[in-house]
Amino acid sequence: MDAGTRDIKLSCRHLWKVYAAGAAPYFKSEVASAEAGELSRRMREDGAIPAAVDVSFDVHQGEIFVIMGLSGSGKSTVVRCLSRLVEPTYGEVLLDGEDLLKASQKELIEIRRHKMGMVFQNFGLMPHLSVFDNIAFPLSLQGVPKAERIEKARRVIELVGLEGRETSFPRQLSGGQQQRVGIARSLAIEPELWFLDEPFSALDPLIRRQMQDEFLRIQRTLKKSIVFITHDFLEALRIADRMMIMRDGMVVQMGTPAQLIVNPADDYVAEFTEDVPMVRVLTAKDVLDKSQTPAPCMPQQDASCCVEELLPLLASQRAGIAAVEDGKPIGVVTAASVIAALAHQDQERSSDSAPAGVSAS
Repeated sequence: MDAGTRDIKLSCRHLWKVYAAGAAPYFKSEVASAEAGELSRRMREDGAIPAAVDVSFDVHQGEIFVIMGLSGSGKSTVVRCLSRLVEPTYGEVLLDGEDLLKASQKELIEIRRHKMGMVFQNFGLMPHLSVFDNIAFPLSLQGVPKAERIEKARRVIELVGLEGRETSFPRQLSGGQQQRVGIARSLAIEPELWFLDEPFSALDPLIRRQMQDEFLRIQRTLKKSIVFITHDFLEALRIADRMMIMRDGMVVQMGTPAQLIVNPADDYVAEFTEDVPMVRVLTAKDVLDKSQTPAPCMPQQDASCCVEELLPLLASQRAGIAAVEDGKPIGVVTAASVIAALAHQDQERSSDSAPAGVSAS
């Protein structure tokens, strides 16, 4: 199901976070009429720091929504505002239609304990507790009975592949295993909404790839609503349903990874995407040979399958592969149609990157 057709789980509306001696005067009357960029510029001139500037987006049920940006772009500030680990200066954060910014501290504690899971780059494990006790700890804060705590902790330990390490302490674990404990601990409370702030960036490349695979496997099982922060576009490309790119606290562009790669809003977005191989972006639906008609004997592949996955099949299927959508063939992918599509995208990229007045040939 397309993310846009799912129910909205979380809405962020005109969110601002301003670090200043007194930020309230900016929002008494001007926020509705002043252009966000101009208001942000004026704040900086006054010595204030607008860390999040008029940020708005929705996260749908079961969607992985990725926020990207360079260091200092405001992405981590936004995710902390969503959970009110950082108090927003202005705006709305709606969880199932209820404004979290109006929740009392007592209500907020209950929401965090029962509805939100959080995983950060710093694993935050308690060194004196075993793997099992680290994972069961938030359940004890909820007052969950011991037998139920044991059952839930065992379930998530199996889910993240830590069987046999229950009695180990954090110092006895690898970085990847410690991150699995952090993920299991956040999942133990069965959150409705999951926040992950660069959870894999401190890991070695091979372990990072394994953790991405593990994360996607867990998501296929649990179908959580997720806000995931990263600075790595290839990571975002692997996991995101939709993504948002930020700069100087502001939203630059939002869309699917393919939309951002094929149609970057500006040079800033293009720099994030320039090294991404197009075979990972284009799908079977994007590279159809319009002169061909699917034959009954052709092997079939889902139309959303990326070209990278199609290439080994095309090597042995000279006549082509039938692309299928909603159970019906919609066209044929051939080696020639893939080459033509890749050449066209390469030409488009070259044209977009050429300086003004210079022809890209």
